[in-house]
Amino acid sequence: MSKTTNQFRQDVYKIVKNIPKGRVMTYGQIAALCGRPKAARIVGQIAHFGDPELPWQRVVNKAGGLASGYWGGKEGHKRDLLAEGVQINDDYNIVDVASIIYWPNNEQ
Repeated sequence: MSKTTNQFRQDVYKIVKNIPKGRVMTYGQIAALCGRPKAARIVGQIAHFGDPELPWQRVVNKAGGLASGYWGGKEGHKRDLLAEGVQINDDYNIVDVASIIYWPNNEQ
């Protein structure tokens, strides 16, 4: 049985709330951890319309790309990640996304 939309949203919120400063997760990662691996776009919609108090700057696409739908666009997303020490290139991608991907309960 699939989760209700509200339960899925709450699961997304719980994961995003716990992403450490200076680390990132992808929309797809979050969707998979919430039990819906094909729901990356839904996670993006939740980010766009969701609780503004959560650290959405720590959520990026699978290639480490920043979101144009973020508050302030890609430039705002870049500003907020730079403030956490995350390096961003001129194409609005994280320089070394593999080194800062966060997996809950799997810290190295």
